[in-house]
Amino acid sequence: MTDQRTIADSKRAFHTAFPYVIPSLYRRTADELLVELHLLSHQQHFKSDALFAVGLRQVFTAFTQGYKPEKHLDELYAAICTCNGFDPEALQQLAEGSTSAVSGHTINEVREWLSNRGAGAPEPLASGISSVGGESFHYSRLMAVGLLSLLSSAQGGEPSDPDELKNLAHEIGEQLGLSKPRLDKDLSLYTSNLQKMAQAVELIEETLAAERRKRDRQVANSQASDSKTPDAQSASPDESAAEEITN
Repeated sequence: MTDQRTIADSKRAFHTAFPYVIPSLYRRTADELLVELHLLSHQQHFKSDALFAVGLRQVFTAFTQGYKPEKHLDELYAAICTCNGFDPEALQQLAEGSTSAVSGHTINEVREWLSNRGAGAPEPLASGISSVGGESFHYSRLMAVGLLSLLSSAQGGEPSDPDELKNLAHEIGEQLGLSKPRLDKDLSLYTSNLQKMAQAVELIEETLAAERRKRDRQVANSQASDSKTPDAQSASPDESAAEEITN
């Protein structure tokens, strides 16, 4: 897909395309995706199919929740892709189109489409998974996430039984010729890291909220203190006059 760039070359290209400081919580996500795409760019038989496109977008979106400033996210995604020779717009269109293709359809319909490598499915899903598991096929862990995400979208994005959905992903993966141990490992790691990320984001938000409340109290106390000072000063002459009268 690209010339034989080193990882250092890719990182230089990335920082040129995205010249901003990435918050520490999100650096690992950016770095891991960058390295993953770098390695895939050197694989002769790798193809950017629908499972990969959906998985990449899902992982990026899930692990950049709470990113500030939010307006940098599109640039960050594009930089991760372009520095390794991938077309971010094409991947985005394939991911969104494939997700839209399964929305509103039953799990059984989507299951049949996926199991049969897109036969009977709407475009771009049909052509997007036609080569999955073929002879010239290179697996990426992002495909496992893409498979799970498409099944989840068929249930409206909120699966009633996550374990059942995961088992279905394993079953379909086997029918496509994907390794069940690999799928199990990659999906388990994804869900585990997703929980950790959500907890980290929640902790940061709680910490920031506590700091804001603290600052608000300090400001309120300072304003209250300032408002009392003039009253005390203006009351002093009256008190002195009262003392003179009584004396």
